[in-house]
Amino acid sequence: MTEQLTLADIEAAAETKDIDTVLVCMTDMQGRLVGKRFQVQYFLDRAHDGTYGCDYLLANDLDMAPVPGYKAANWKKGYGDYVLKPDLETLRHVPWLDGTALVLADVLDRHTREEVPHSPRAVLKAQAARTEATRMRAIVASELEFYLFDESYDRARAKDYRELETAGGYRQDYHIFRTTREEGIMRAIRTGLQGAGVPVESSRGEWGPGQEEINVRYADALEMADRHAILKNGIKEIASQYGKAITFMAKWRDELAGNGCHVHLSLQGAKAGVPLFYDAEAEYAMSALMRRFMAGLLHHAREIAYFLAPYINSYKRFQDKTLAPTRVAWGRDNRTAAFRLCGEGTKNVRIECRIGGADLNPYLAFAALIAAGLSGVERDMELGEGYEGNAYADEKLEALPKTLREARDLLDRSEMLRAA
Repeated sequence: MTEQLTLADIEAAAETKDIDTVLVCMTDMQGRLVGKRFQVQYFLDRAHDGTYGCDYLLANDLDMAPVPGYKAANWKKGYGDYVLKPDLETLRHVPWLDGTALVLADVLDRHTREEVPHSPRAVLKAQAARTEATRMRAIVASELEFYLFDESYDRARAKDYRELETAGGYRQDYHIFRTTREEGIMRAIRTGLQGAGVPVESSRGEWGPGQEEINVRYADALEMADRHAILKNGIKEIASQYGKAITFMAKWRDELAGNGCHVHLSLQGAKAGVPLFYDAEAEYAMSALMRRFMAGLLHHAREIAYFLAPYINSYKRFQDKTLAPTRVAWGRDNRTAAFRLCGEGTKNVRIECRIGGADLNPYLAFAALIAAGLSGVERDMELGEGYEGNAYADEKLEALPKTLREARDLLDRSEMLRAA
């Protein structure tokens, strides 16, 4: 069965009984897939054109409890419904679930049928449209890190998530023998995701015991965010089938490496494949456009931190000498800086943002990064020299927020983000 599917493919698979279930999923504010499982016949008959979901799904917390204070969804309004409108361009096979396909949905207002502007997918689509209006496309890739445990989710919960046994007992950064011992599940993850239309490039051991990294091929920002959301959900489901558990927490143990989500960014022309960050004659091949975009990221780094580090736990990751940044700087292939120049001197020249943790919502994080970069372009910001040396030790550099409260206050005062 092909990775990407059409309605005609679903009809044919229903006839042969290869598909009997279709998942219709939206993404909540935490970046999780939420939705419904449809019998394939009903999906083909009605649900492919839309279904309903409670509006509290964009006004809840990590424990799925409704949170007071939202204008769009509250007790006074009665917690009504949104329309979940499947984007059939995202319809795909789910190899690790028998007879199952999945489609991502946009969130619409039930009365106006307009897209709900604060839904994560809509937030990113707005920034993608803003980029496309200038005949450019934002190209993104995210690298996700996670810990693999030799314990099931149920057992981890019974232990109150304490003293969990990682899949490895020692650091396994790039370590082939150690990761060979985890290859059964990692191979299932790579091939399963590939079969779901998420083009995995590689996986490897990361710095912590039982820590893994998975890399997915770059794409337009919206497509990459869709891949990211499906990838996180899929990894957890596959792990569960193996009796194991995964965490994407930014810092699950203070003494171990945190889980990052490094985001690679570049701009292409309206004609696919034309790299606008590349200038063969410029220093490091960084075009003037790239320099302005990077300057915008640096200028707004502190106020967009809320979207890159969205929880209290996220800020425990920002520790010196852990390869998670603590200060605002850019550098040439310098992993102590918040932004790293990658692909120097080539057509693949790009920006790596190292601030984000694996707990970020990809739609909101990508949107904030694009908005910050475009601000630099529109305001013709100048980029200073790249930082050389150990950014952790330089107190002259501006510090990233140290708490969620500080990040929230910076967000609240951001004129750029309010306008975006």
